[in-house]
Amino acid sequence: MSDRKSVLVVEDEADQRVIIGEILDRSGFAVQTAGTVNDALALIQEQVPDVVLCDWRLPDKTGGDLLASVRENSWPCAFIVMTAYGSITHAVEAIRAGADDYLSKPFERDALILALKRVLRTRELELENRRLQEAVEASEGSGEMIGRAPAMQRLYRTIKKVGASEATVLVRGESGTGKELVARTLHRVSRRSDGPFIAVNCAAIPESLMESELFGHERGTFTGAHRRRHGRFEEADGGTLFLDEIASMPLALQATLLRVLQERRLTRLGGSGEIEIDVRVVAASNQDLRKLSESGSFREDLFYRLNVVPIELPSLRERGEDIPLLAQTFLERANQRHGMNVESIRPALMKCLIDHSWPGNVRELENTIERLVLLSEDNQVSLADLPSEIRQQSEVGECPLQLPVGGLNWDQMEDGLLRQALDLARGNRARASRLLGLSYKAFLYRLQKHGLDVESCPSEEERA
Repeated sequence: MSDRKSVLVVEDEADQRVIIGEILDRSGFAVQTAGTVNDALALIQEQVPDVVLCDWRLPDKTGGDLLASVRENSWPCAFIVMTAYGSITHAVEAIRAGADDYLSKPFERDALILALKRVLRTRELELENRRLQEAVEASEGSGEMIGRAPAMQRLYRTIKKVGASEATVLVRGESGTGKELVARTLHRVSRRSDGPFIAVNCAAIPESLMESELFGHERGTFTGAHRRRHGRFEEADGGTLFLDEIASMPLALQATLLRVLQERRLTRLGGSGEIEIDVRVVAASNQDLRKLSESGSFREDLFYRLNVVPIELPSLRERGEDIPLLAQTFLERANQRHGMNVESIRPALMKCLIDHSWPGNVRELENTIERLVLLSEDNQVSLADLPSEIRQQSEVGECPLQLPVGGLNWDQMEDGLLRQALDLARGNRARASRLLGLSYKAFLYRLQKHGLDVESCPSEEERA
C-alpha cells in the first residue's frame, strides 16, 4: 500500500490542473483533480484526501464554499486556497473560515511544496494531539488510571506528551503505584496501539532462564530445548515491551539488553544470525537506578539508555485527596467481581482510609476495599473489618497525654510536637507525618499553619 500523501487539486483551468498535477506527482504526491466544487465534493466523499488545494474562483461556487463543506463535515484534510495575485481579501477570508494556508498566483514550485509539507505537518500534529487526548481521557475514566490530584494531572500531561514518541521510558515509583498501568496507557496512546503489549517481571524470572525468556533460543541449545522459541522481544515486535523490576536483571544480561536497544537487533540463544526488531521499551523500577549505577550494581550506560524520558509516579500519601474516588471505584469493582451490593463507605471508615499512610499504595487500598466487601454484612462495610494497622490509627482509646489542671496552649503544644517529629525523623517529612499519625497532606498543612519552613525539610525521596 502506498504511503504517499494525497492531494486534491481543484482548478477550473485545465492547463493549470495538468501543470500543478505533474509538479505534485513528480514530488511524490498522489494527485486527483477536479474542475468544480461539486466534482470536488464527489471525490472527497469517496475518499478524503490529505490536502485540498483549491482555487478561489470556480465555475459553480467559490473555494470558500468548498472549505465550508469540508469543515462542516469534519473531514480530516488540510485546506490550501489559491488566490489571484493581489486578492489578499479572499486570502484573509479563507484563513478566517478555517483554511490552513493560502498561495498567491502565480507561485513557484518550491513555494507550493513547502506549503503542502507545512500544512500536512500541522494537521498531523493536530490529529495526533486529538487522538492522544481522547485516549488518555478514556483511560482516566475507564478505571485504568484514576485520580484528579495535581500529581496525577501532571502525570496525564506527561503521558500525552510522550505517548506519540518512540522514546524509551523509565517509570519509577514505589510498589503498588501503578507502573504497569502507566506502561499500558503509553502503549494505548501510541502509534503502536494496534501492536502487542508484552509485560515481563524481571524479578520473577530465574536468572538462568532470563536470556532465553527475553531473546529466545534455538532448538537443542540446552537440555529441554526441543524446539525454537521466540523471546519476549520478538513477541513484542511492532508493539511495546514492558520490563518491570529492571533492577533485578543480572549485570551480564544488561550488556546484552543494551546492545539490543542500541542496534534494534538480537540473536537468539544458541543462534548465529541477527534478527531485526521494532519494539518500544518501557522499563520500571521501585529502586533508584541512578544510585544503583553509581554503586556498580546496575550498568550506567544502560541506565542512560533507559532514562530517555523519566516518569515519576506519586505515592498514594502524596495524593490523599484521591483516596475517596479510588475507594469508591474499588468498591464498585469488588461488588461486580463477587456479586455483592455494598453501596458506600461511611464517613468514619473513610476517615480511617484517608488518614492511613498506605505503604503499599493503590494496590494495598484496593486489597483493603475488597476485604471489606467480602466481610460485609447486610451490604454494609464495618470499621471492625479493617486491618488492625489501619484501624489503630483512628480508634479512640486512652489518651497517652494527661491534660494539666490549668489547661494548656494547644497551638504551642502542636508546634512542639511537629518540631519533635521532624527531629526524630531527621527532617524526613513523610516519616514525621507517620510518627504523628497524620496523613502527609495534613502534616504539611500543619507545618504551614505554624510557619515552619516546609521547603527546608527534605522530602522522603530526597533522603532515600
